[in-house]
This record gives sequence, structure tokens and C-alpha cells, in this order.
Amino acid sequence: MSIKVEEKTVAAPNATKAEPRSGGTSRWVNMLAFDKVGAIYVWIAIVIVFSFWAPDTFPNITTAKQILNSNAITGLAALAVTIPLAARVFDLSFALNMTLCGVAVAHFVVDGIPLGVALALGVLIGLAVGLINATVVVVMKIDSFIATLATGSLIQALITLVTNDTPISDAKLSGGFSKIGQTTVGGITLPVLYFALVAVGIWYLLEHTATGRRLYATGFNPDAARLAGVSVARLQFMTLVTSGVLSGATGIVLASILGGGSPTAGTPYLLPGFAAVFLGATQLKNGRFNAGGTIIAVLLLGTGTTGLGLANAPQWSGALFVGIVLIAALMVTGLQRRTTLTARAPAVDEAEPQPA
Repeated sequence: MSIKVEEKTVAAPNATKAEPRSGGTSRWVNMLAFDKVGAIYVWIAIVIVFSFWAPDTFPNITTAKQILNSNAITGLAALAVTIPLAARVFDLSFALNMTLCGVAVAHFVVDGIPLGVALALGVLIGLAVGLINATVVVVMKIDSFIATLATGSLIQALITLVTNDTPISDAKLSGGFSKIGQTTVGGITLPVLYFALVAVGIWYLLEHTATGRRLYATGFNPDAARLAGVSVARLQFMTLVTSGVLSGATGIVLASILGGGSPTAGTPYLLPGFAAVFLGATQLKNGRFNAGGTIIAVLLLGTGTTGLGLANAPQWSGALFVGIVLIAALMVTGLQRRTTLTARAPAVDEAEPQPA
């Protein structure tokens, strides 16, 4: 007796129909979402508003170059504090460090010290300030907000000692020293190039190196990073040193632009610098301080303040605009960080093995 088995052929589902639609479009939609690059849409809106508000002076290439040239120092100052903030430490002394290094180099040049030596000494002063900040914060374990505020007061005393609260000006500062910050190429000054180069360097460090990943881990949760084997103290120490060097170099460039050493040169960059870096943290990386977001924020702030000036707005309107942007950026950054941490918690719980 034989049993005949009826064979049935089942058609395989159409693989082409089963595959999801290409992710190229969805990827671009995700990248251009408002929660990722909302500042770009706000920036575009600001450009449109001022194009109608000041149609004779704002919408032209000259204004675009002015925005870049006048905000390069703000961008450099913001980048100087981006790295320590990525590791959750503040450097409130960076603006005074800018002033100190600028007046010191101007003083050295006026005293006849060769330009190269004067520049090297100025950078070393910035390095020394960074080392002092790092020692007070990391070694002595004093809160960075309070510690750098205190070291800033010491720096202010040194500035007064060097300048006696009088600007340093001399014909010797109009030579090679002035070319550092005043040389233009096609209407764009060299500080814009410095800003771009430093931004690329920080972007590569944070996004494409193990050190950058450790910095972000430290910034989000220092205790968890320490348990994972990250040398949190050493990273925070180096970020403050780096901030000291970058802010010192920025102060030298600023002194070159001004053509002398001003005892108050760096102070106006304290609020815009932090506003730019915190607004930048709301862009591209959802609560992470990053170079690309900082560039977007600097351009947005620069466009707003330049537009207000060209539109003959009241003098106080620029500070009001920066303050509002900083408050909004702090609110959004805090919300994004809390959202990210909340989203990570369920993922960790789901990854744990469940009992049979």
C-alpha cells in the first residue's frame, strides 16, 4: 500500500514588495527635523524679517561678510568652552583669560620683545591659567562654577596690574601684530579662517575619536563613566587646560583686531560665548555640545545682532536678544538631556535577561 503525498507549491512573497522603502528620504527628513536643526529655520526667519525691516542695508553680500568677520571671535570663544562643557565642567574665566593674554602680548610687543616670542609667551599664559583652573577644580575638587569664578577674579587683578586699567597702544602694534587679526582675503578676515579650522578640529575630536566618546560619556553621567573605566578626572583636567589655551589664543587675535591691549576686551564675549555653545547643544546632537551646532548658533546670534544694528534698533536690543536666546537654549538643552536619559533607561531594562 502506498501513500501519495500531495505536494503544494507555495509562492514566495515578493521580496521587492516586502522591503521597506529606501531610507534615503526618511534619513534626510530626520536630519532636517525641527528638533535637530530648528535654529536653522529660526535663522532663516531672522534673515527674512530683517530683509523686510532694513531692505536697503541688510540683504547683501557685504552684510554677510560683516556677520562672519564680526562674529569670528564669538565663535572662537564659544569653541573654547565647548570641550569643558562636553565633560560637564564650566570655565567662567575664559573671557578674562582672553583679556589677560591679549594685554600681555601687547605689553611684550611694546617692550620690544620679538613678535614670535611674545605670541608664545601669551599662549603660555593661557596654558598657565588652564592649569590653575584644572588644579582647583579637579585636584582640589571645588565646583567648577565657583572655582573658575574665583580664578577669574585673580585674573582681573593681573589685568589691572599690567594695564593699570589703561589701554595699551603704540606704533609697534601696527606692524606684524596687527596682521594676525586684520588681514583680509576677499573681504573675509583671517579670524574667520581660524574659527573654521578650530571648529573642524573640535568636530573631529568629539565625533571621530575615542576621547570624544569618553568626553560625552563623562558629560552625561560622570559616575557611570567612571565605573566603565573612563578616567573622568584626567579628562576634565585636560578640558580645562585646553580651554585655557584656546581662550588665550582667542584673546591674542582679539587684541590684534583692536590694534592694542584693552583691559575690558574679553568681557563682552562672556554671555554671547555661552549663549552660542548652549544654543549649539540643541542642534544636531540632541543635548550634546558639538562644533557644528556652535557654528549654527554663532551665525544665528550674529545675524540677529547685526540686523538689529542695521535696522537702527535701540542699543539695548542686542543684549536682550542674546539673553532671550540663552534662556531658551538652556531650557531646550535640559529638556533634551532629560529625554535622552529617560529613553535610555527602558532600553537598558529590556536588554537584561528575563527569567524563564
